[in-house]
Amino acid sequence: MAGAGMPQGDPFTLGVASGDPDHRSVVLWTRLVPEPLAPDGGMPRQATAVEWQVSRDPGFSSLERHGSVRAVPGLAHSVHVEADGLAPDREWFYRFRWNGHVSPVGRTRTAPAPGAKTDRLDFAFASCQNYVDGYWPSYRHIAADDLDLVVFLGDYVYEGRLGAVGKERSVAIPSEYRGGTQDLLGWRLRYTLYKQDLDLQLAHARSPWLVTWDDHEVVNDYAGTQSQYAGGADISAMRAAAYQAWFEHQPVRISSRPTADGGARIHKRLRWGRLAQVDLVDGRQYRDVPPCGWGEAPACSAAYEPSVTMLGTEQEQWLYDGLKKSKAQWDVLASNVMLARLDHDGPDGDRLWHDAWDGFPAARQRLIGAWREAGTRNPVVITGDWHSTFVNDIHADFDQPGSPVVAAEFVGTSLSSNGDRTPYGPYYGPMVPFNPHIRFFDGDRRGHVRCTVDREQFRADLEMVTTVTRADAPRSTLASFAVQDGRPGAVRL
Repeated sequence: MAGAGMPQGDPFTLGVASGDPDHRSVVLWTRLVPEPLAPDGGMPRQATAVEWQVSRDPGFSSLERHGSVRAVPGLAHSVHVEADGLAPDREWFYRFRWNGHVSPVGRTRTAPAPGAKTDRLDFAFASCQNYVDGYWPSYRHIAADDLDLVVFLGDYVYEGRLGAVGKERSVAIPSEYRGGTQDLLGWRLRYTLYKQDLDLQLAHARSPWLVTWDDHEVVNDYAGTQSQYAGGADISAMRAAAYQAWFEHQPVRISSRPTADGGARIHKRLRWGRLAQVDLVDGRQYRDVPPCGWGEAPACSAAYEPSVTMLGTEQEQWLYDGLKKSKAQWDVLASNVMLARLDHDGPDGDRLWHDAWDGFPAARQRLIGAWREAGTRNPVVITGDWHSTFVNDIHADFDQPGSPVVAAEFVGTSLSSNGDRTPYGPYYGPMVPFNPHIRFFDGDRRGHVRCTVDREQFRADLEMVTTVTRADAPRSTLASFAVQDGRPGAVRL
C-alpha cells in the first residue's frame, strides 16, 4: 500500500496493458502518473508498492494470482509484473490497486501449450502512430475485434519538438509536452502524451501485445549508434535514454530492461501451439550503417559483403536456430522494415531505399537461406514502417528475375503518420511496375492489418479508416489476401 504523503489523484491515467504472453505467463503493465503534466508524473522520489490481481472473470469473484510489486522512481514508477503459473490457452482479467485507487480492468490471454493442436490465431498488426498527424481510430476497431494478440512493429512515438497544435488532430498540445526528446525526461513526457489517448488505452487493455521498435523511438533512420542526422556523432547516450523510456512504457519482460551499456534485448519468440511461431526482431539496434549510403541511393557491391548485417550476428543466430527447431505450420517474421526489393527506377537505374532490407542484400539472402535450410513450411513476413500498404512475393533471389517465390510479405500502412493530406501513392506508385513481385499497393490510406491464421491459410484483411481527423472514423476492408498452406505467395480473395 502507498505510504503517507502520496498524491491523491487517479494514478492510472495512462491505463493498463499486457504483453509478451507464453503458455504459462503474461506481463502486466501500468505506470503511476497522478499528474500527467508534471515531469515526474506527480510521484515523489521514493518507491511504493502496487497490488496486482489476476482473475478468470472480469468481476474478480475469485483471484487466480495476486501479489505486490515495487514501483520505483528509477523506472518512472512503472511496473512490469510477470504473472506466471497460469493455465494455457485461455483469457484472463487483471487490475492494479494503489493508494485507494483501482485501475481499469484489462483482458489478456495465455498462448496454447507447446505442441498443442490449435486451430486458429486471430491477431492484428500496426505501426507508425505520429500523434500530431491524426487520431488512431483503428484502435477502436482492433479492440472491438476481440483478438488474441496485437503486434506493434515500430514508431510508437516520434522524436523531436512539437508545435502548439497537432496538425490533423487540431487539438492544443500542452507546453509541457512540446520539448525535444534528447534526454530521459523528454522521452518520458512524450510517452505520457501518447499514452493518454483513450483509444490506444482501449486496445492495450483488450489484448496482449508484442512490441518492437523502429527508428522514431530514437531518431529517424538510425543504424546502431549512428544517424545521418547526427553529423557523424555517436548517438549512444541519446539512444540509451530513448530505450529506457521505451521499456518503462511497454508491456515487456524484465529481461528487456536496458543494461548498463545502454542496449536492450527485445527480440522474442511466441509459439502458438503447433499452429504458428512468431519471431519478433529488432532491426535497428544491431544493424550496420548501410554500406551504399543512407536512404535512397544506388546499389553497390559493398552491401553484399558477408559481414554486413541487419540483425546482428547474435540475433541472426537466434532467429535461424529457432527456425530449425520450429514445429509450427506457419512461421511469421515480424519485421520493422520491408524485406522485399523496391526498385525505384527500373532497368534505367539501380536506386534503392537503403534503410530497409534493400540496403542489406547479403543479410536478406542469409534469411532466405535459413528458411530453406530449416525446411520452413510456410514463411510469412509482417512489416511496418512504410506508411503504405504492400503485398509482396519474396523471391529466392531478387537478383535473379524469375527465381522461385519462397514467402509472402504483408506491409501495413501507418495508423496516423502522414495523415490524410500527404499520401505516398504518387511517390511509390510509379515504381510498382518495376517490381512485378508487388502484388498489391496502396499509398493513400491509414489503418491496420487483421490476420486470421488457421490450418488452411494465413489470411490478411487490409483494414482502412476513412480519415484520421476523427477519432470515431469508420473502417472498411480495402482488400483481402491469403497464403494457402504449402503454397508460398499471397493470392487475392
